[in-house]
Amino acid sequence: MKSPTSANVTQLQEFDVVIDVRTPAEFADDHIPGAVNYPVLSNEERIVVGTMYKQVSPFEAKKLGASYIAKKIAHYIENNFMDKPKDWKPLIYCWRGGKRSGSMTHIFRQIGWNAHILDGGYKSYRRSVIDQLNSLPSQFNFQIITGMTGSGKSKVLEKLHALGAQVLDLENLAQHKGSVLGNLPDAPQPSQKMFETLILTQLEKLDPKKIVFVEAESRKIGSLHVPDILLNAMRQSPCVRIEATTDARVDFLIHDYPYFIDQPDNLIRTIGFLKELHGKETLEHWKNLILSQEWVQLVSELLEKHYDALYKRSQNSNYLHYEKAPCFTTADLSAKGIEILATQILAGHNHA
Repeated sequence: MKSPTSANVTQLQEFDVVIDVRTPAEFADDHIPGAVNYPVLSNEERIVVGTMYKQVSPFEAKKLGASYIAKKIAHYIENNFMDKPKDWKPLIYCWRGGKRSGSMTHIFRQIGWNAHILDGGYKSYRRSVIDQLNSLPSQFNFQIITGMTGSGKSKVLEKLHALGAQVLDLENLAQHKGSVLGNLPDAPQPSQKMFETLILTQLEKLDPKKIVFVEAESRKIGSLHVPDILLNAMRQSPCVRIEATTDARVDFLIHDYPYFIDQPDNLIRTIGFLKELHGKETLEHWKNLILSQEWVQLVSELLEKHYDALYKRSQNSNYLHYEKAPCFTTADLSAKGIEILATQILAGHNHA
């Protein structure tokens, strides 16, 4: 029987705050959107207690854990919650709704606050995310933006959003540009769980009755996997195709990846991942182009020898309506050119 002091994942909006009492590491891996982290065990303390539980005894571990938790909760009450009124209503969760969240909930209720515990903890929330990602994507009408590497697809998506269209920007959520050179400097990718949480949060904001623009993606964006149901829905959706001249694409990429030009050693290390596909000799040639700052020739060769062939194979085989996609041609991928493309794509959709 459900406790009157517990709540489920459908009731999150009923609370003044959602408090995650798991460790900072657990919180960083994934958490309920909008939750605040007040860990009752540090990363190190959780390891110490867990090791003691297995190697010494559960009783000794529980005593030590209780002392850590009690000190933390006392600290938070004194420094973070002393100003909360009597009608404050927090929802508290840990890994599975056990001792960590139970301890804080009990003490808060003894004070007089209407604290509740999330039934099943983070694990119940995670199950809900998986369930929704297995059904929600099929409710949307996606319009896929395709085009060879360097065609400005992500920038067009940004501009479509600025023009009032609905977009799902997977590369932005994944913190990656979607290619072997796609790692962003000083911006690590989220965990797979967090990526899925971010996708679901974005989908929940969109109107299923209106078209959603999304960039064509492969199964992986960097180290992250696009959820299968979403990817399948995308691959069966109508497409539009951007066809930009090679000169425009080269110029766009040079301006879109300034950090590689600023950090040539990082670029040399990154293109090293292409060694198995292109061989030692080609890689050495590209390295020399980098060292001599021959950016136009380098980018042109990368497009011709690697990206374009890869793109043609993947789009033809993966996106059902790619061949029938309306084409938007351009020789200008400047900010103005991107705006013109986005406006044309939006107008084409509105008149369809």
